[in-house]
Amino acid sequence: MPESARTTQVPEAERFDFWRQVVSDTFVPLDATRDTIGAFDGALHGMSLGAARLIQVDADRHVARRTRRLISGSQEDYFKLGLQVQGRSTLQQDGREAPLGPGDFVVYDTTRPYTFAFTDRGRILVLIFPRALLGLPADRVARLTATRFSGQQGLGRLIGSFLLQAAQVLDDMDVRDSTRLAGNVLDLLVTGLASQLSTAPADVDSARRALLTQTVAYIEEHLGEPDLTPARIAGAQHISTRYLHKLFNAEDTTVSAWIRQRRMERCRHDLRDPSHARRPVSAIGARWGLPDAAHFSRLFRATYGMSPRDYRNT
Repeated sequence: MPESARTTQVPEAERFDFWRQVVSDTFVPLDATRDTIGAFDGALHGMSLGAARLIQVDADRHVARRTRRLISGSQEDYFKLGLQVQGRSTLQQDGREAPLGPGDFVVYDTTRPYTFAFTDRGRILVLIFPRALLGLPADRVARLTATRFSGQQGLGRLIGSFLLQAAQVLDDMDVRDSTRLAGNVLDLLVTGLASQLSTAPADVDSARRALLTQTVAYIEEHLGEPDLTPARIAGAQHISTRYLHKLFNAEDTTVSAWIRQRRMERCRHDLRDPSHARRPVSAIGARWGLPDAAHFSRLFRATYGMSPRDYRNT
């Protein structure tokens, strides 16, 4: 599912406001500011990789902030990997600061405040994925947020090269290829982070994580089907329903909660997507496996604090 947006789609005077909304809808709610004048130029292009997404960001100098207020008003629970391709930027989180040049990457967590500043015009690749898919304890990963990983040597160079090549063929991949790609990148990332944390191999349950990644990919592929039940998912993965629930319980969630949250996120994205502006709200819910309009509206209000129609009009 490719997604893209450019500030040139709107009049010059509206471009930065448009950008602020686009980055919030694409990633997580963010507050964007800038200290320059004139027309702002920015573009996003990317694609879903199962439950992960890889987004290329090209933008003029500006700052994006994930504040405590924005965190308290959302339920997004992701890690992000930012790879600097061109230009320079700086990521701040957890009392640390990582200056990035071409080839460098950094990991950060959407459940805690951060600031990402484009020092000048630049390009970054952002891999965003549910924290559960990393398979490492979040409190340990927190030791490495806003830590610069050099793209000039070792694992950093390998991950950077992998993501750059992936970005060049995103539009040509099918669902299975993109899911395998996400799994490969996460495997590399886990290896690198575990090494930095001196985490014992036993702590990184690669078999369980691989099964979770595969299961989540199946859910993503069939998210729009109303009959996506735990029994059906377990059967597709050749595991028992009991083990499926155990797999998700280990990530402090349930299968049903995961499906519901992913459907809400997809619906939220479509409600703000100009290409779906003429599509009825009920049709958007139905597109993502929620054909009962009243039920969809109740779920959306419980998740985001307003009706789908009000959200579209804000």
